[in-house]
Amino acid sequence: MAHHNTVKANSYHGLVQRLNRFPQGAPPAELLFKILKVLFSEREAKIVSLLPIRPFTDKKAAAIWKMNFLDARIILNDLADRGILLDYESEGGTTYLLPPPMAGFFEFSLMRTRKDINQKVLSELFYQYINVEEDFIKDLLIQGKTQLGRIFVNEHVLSGENALHVLDYEMASEVIKTASAIGIGICYCRHKMEHIGKNCSAPMDICMTFNGPADSLIRHGIARKVDAAEGLDLLNKAQDCNLIQFGENVRERVSFICNCCGCCCEALIAARKFGFLNPVHTTNFIPEIIEEKCSGCGKCVSLCPVEAMTLVKASDPHNPAKKKAKLNEDQCLGCGVCLKGCRVDALRLKSRKERVITPVNSAHRIVLMAIERGKLQNLVFDNQVLFSHRAMAALLGVILKLPPAKQILATEQFRSRYLLTLIKYASH
Repeated sequence: MAHHNTVKANSYHGLVQRLNRFPQGAPPAELLFKILKVLFSEREAKIVSLLPIRPFTDKKAAAIWKMNFLDARIILNDLADRGILLDYESEGGTTYLLPPPMAGFFEFSLMRTRKDINQKVLSELFYQYINVEEDFIKDLLIQGKTQLGRIFVNEHVLSGENALHVLDYEMASEVIKTASAIGIGICYCRHKMEHIGKNCSAPMDICMTFNGPADSLIRHGIARKVDAAEGLDLLNKAQDCNLIQFGENVRERVSFICNCCGCCCEALIAARKFGFLNPVHTTNFIPEIIEEKCSGCGKCVSLCPVEAMTLVKASDPHNPAKKKAKLNEDQCLGCGVCLKGCRVDALRLKSRKERVITPVNSAHRIVLMAIERGKLQNLVFDNQVLFSHRAMAALLGVILKLPPAKQILATEQFRSRYLLTLIKYASH
């Protein structure tokens, strides 16, 4: 029995080690092991821990697992049905990817109602691991300068002048209009809070995924397919409910946009608690208060999801009780939702002094996160598959476009004279 327990423990420990080779990992904790035991059988934990970081084929998985190709296909499809893996169909066959816990299979486990796992128990474990203990959310959203997600500006409050400065990738509507696939699922955060009796009344069926991930989640029944028109309707519904759009921190082919409330959303809770550490990338706008117009009604304060707006004394000698709004710029996300509550036009958006830099695509973001978190070598020296010339060229292409300081960090982690020579050559 002792040997059996050791093997079981090693299976889940191996899975945790595999998850933490990716930039977006999960700090080991007793609660994490309990979560993984709900989502993975002992055998699944063992074989998933062997999967590469980069996308892999069904043939590659069969070879790694040393099993019959058809048997491997059955396991891979079952894992994709449960949202553990994402799969991508092409003429060359099926490619699979093990997503990180977040944004990834943690969310997918609660994006629909299901009976094959105990979602109430899972929600309670998520709440304790993420909301109470906080090590996971700190590790995910505070390490490094490049974060997982960014805020989209509420387009309804943009003035004509603002519209001249906003870029397409900064607008959630453009993400919806240009997506190759759109999937809608249950909001993971509010679903989790519902199971522990702490959810708010905001809409649940409103979590958005796009492009390749959406296609996979739709095919496996985790998300329902919608067209751009319905996607835009749901976006308007979310904004009417004063929800904040929090999406993947990339310019091209955004994979998700969550419609978040300040009470349930883990990203906004982190932004409220650790705003000075910049856990979420802001928009390129920030509210400006026109003090002579402010009535001190406090509506902007009640709308702000991260408590960046407060009321202070107006120091009016003719009206000692009068108050006015005050903005904590370091805390502000620049979402613009506060403008919706102002009935006296005392708020307007202005451009931030320095533009927020957004990674071009997922590869760019992942490489930046890996460099900043000291995990670049994991992307390069993936011990499950040989690093192809094409993959090496793609990685080097991203690194060569980075600022010099990031290139130096990459070289130190890569420990490669070849990379250093390439960087020196490219800089001349």
